[in-house]
Amino acid sequence: MPQRTPPTTRLYSGHPQQLKMPPAPTLPEGPWVMIAGATNTAWAGPWGVSFTANLTPDIETGLGRWSEADFIRTIRTGRHMGRGREVLPPMPIALYNHFTDRDLKAVYAYLRTIPPIRNKVPDPVPPAPQAAR
Repeated sequence: MPQRTPPTTRLYSGHPQQLKMPPAPTLPEGPWVMIAGATNTAWAGPWGVSFTANLTPDIETGLGRWSEADFIRTIRTGRHMGRGREVLPPMPIALYNHFTDRDLKAVYAYLRTIPPIRNKVPDPVPPAPQAAR
């Protein structure tokens, strides 16, 4: 079987804007808490549906307008830009929240060095209303 490697032309650009996802399947009762799409860029669970973000330095669709302080504030608060909507799975905020400021500054500096990729990631989709039982 040939070895498959992920494409590097879209590195860190998030869920592909041209990939429209169908409604997420319903999770069965039990211990399962999330479902991921085959691209590993769309996730569904009790929070609704979320998509991996564009972390490239693209000005319009990525982190290009973010300052180092915005990036650190987002990780520390778990809120977009430190004050907006909650950062959703698959972003492991609880893990990154334990990084030192020096570590987060290094991550931010690295993300500024990768090529910007214009890719508008869809907004999160809230969970469907629960039917009365």
